[in-house]
Amino acid sequence: MKTTFKAMFVLALAVALNTDLQAQGIKMPQASSSQTITQEFGLGKITLSYSRPNVKGRKIFGGLEPYGSVWRTGANSATVISFTEPVKVGGKELAAGDYGLFTIPGENEWTVIFNKGAKQWGAYEYKEADDVLRIKVKATKIKEKVETFTIQFANVQTSSAQLQLMWENTALSVDMTTEVDATVMASIDQAMKGEKKPYFQAAQYYYANNKDAKQALEWATAADAGNTKAPWIKLLKGRLQLKTGDKAGALKTATEGLQIATEIKNPEYIRLHTELMSQAKK
Repeated sequence: MKTTFKAMFVLALAVALNTDLQAQGIKMPQASSSQTITQEFGLGKITLSYSRPNVKGRKIFGGLEPYGSVWRTGANSATVISFTEPVKVGGKELAAGDYGLFTIPGENEWTVIFNKGAKQWGAYEYKEADDVLRIKVKATKIKEKVETFTIQFANVQTSSAQLQLMWENTALSVDMTTEVDATVMASIDQAMKGEKKPYFQAAQYYYANNKDAKQALEWATAADAGNTKAPWIKLLKGRLQLKTGDKAGALKTATEGLQIATEIKNPEYIRLHTELMSQAKK
């Protein structure tokens, strides 16, 4: 009851102060700025909304934010993270949905929590019973102080990424993965049965993910036959020729691609085809 009352009081006070300032026609920046970021991940998206407090000369972890206590992972309203597709966090399954992102800071290890209570002020109404997932993450010390609390996505690959938290001289990284390959491969197989076959896209996926290079080359060759003036198709075809050991073919394709890129005055593809030609000549 005391916790609920405190939460209601704090929220009411914040609303009252904001309403009063608006009534007086005063515009003021928030003490902790808010940020919403969206990251494409696998076949879906992750959206994160949080408020970013500053250090302001204070001792943060083990001080302002005590070790062993649940933290809203930001300021103001609890941090919210949303997934449009299921993912694995720290190797554990997490369904698509909206979650409150809470943490329990520790000197050497943190607990990262995904909770059903996505909409609440602070962590005053946090309930452990609503936890969907908890994982332990090692905390690291960093030399350069991070003044403004920062959450970011890093090392984003096709099926893996890291959610990084940094503030003061502490940082931690949460590993996330998603299953996309089986879905994409099934969709390619199905699309190839249709009348309009996605030769270029299929070859591109195979090349980028180290699939059957000979099959990818067949598709790239078919794509090139359908659009002989596309330097990006020439580049993919040439790279696949080089990958399958056909240096002479790669050199010929790269030369054709360079000519097209020069004609349309595209410096990026001029550079890429020139690089491919050099590789094919080795």
